[in-house]
Amino acid sequence: MIDIDYLNFLENILTDNRKERFLEVLEKRTKHFTIVVEDVFQLHNTSAVMRSCEVFGIQELNVIEQRYGKSIDKEIAMGAQKWVDINKYDSVFNCISSLKQKGYQIIATTPHENDCLLEDFDISKPSALFFGTERDGLSPEILEKADGFLKIPMVGFTESLNISVSAAIIIQDLTNRLRRSDIDWKLSADEILEKRLAWAKNSIKDIKRIEARYFEENPKV
Repeated sequence: MIDIDYLNFLENILTDNRKERFLEVLEKRTKHFTIVVEDVFQLHNTSAVMRSCEVFGIQELNVIEQRYGKSIDKEIAMGAQKWVDINKYDSVFNCISSLKQKGYQIIATTPHENDCLLEDFDISKPSALFFGTERDGLSPEILEKADGFLKIPMVGFTESLNISVSAAIIIQDLTNRLRRSDIDWKLSADEILEKRLAWAKNSIKDIKRIEARYFEENPKV
């Protein structure tokens, strides 16, 4: 439950332009789609995928780190880590189980005999879109558990794209279609409040000192 008094206290520190910008961005944020990257070896690719999530309005990025244990490259992310929620998993099983519990279908982005072209993909169902390593693609475990397969149509000789490029193309296409639809894709009122609080905290320098002062002056009963 969000402490509205605390939220108001923090937002009073921000400029009116910053608060208005938060509301404008949150109006276009979604959790209808979520993105998953599996053991991406080249760190800058994960960071670039996160940046695409932020730019095109995807609120959550899920990272499976079974082998490489990389962290976000802040220079490539360009601050996107402040605005996108990162969920980290130590196994494919835990990630898929968590996402299915949240109501997502598992969609593997890879050429497959039962695949669907991007332009034909049904956007009505909440979907977790999985992207694999640059070298090996998605693991057999994900391919076996996938509810569907999605690919970008290509007309050249090259058979694949870099993961960050693929993610950007797919995210931009699906979120554009989503915003033009009558699907209930927006964040809930409670989710918006949660993000307003998190973003306010991420925007204030020395937030720990300010937070400590507030709760010292406003102790909970």
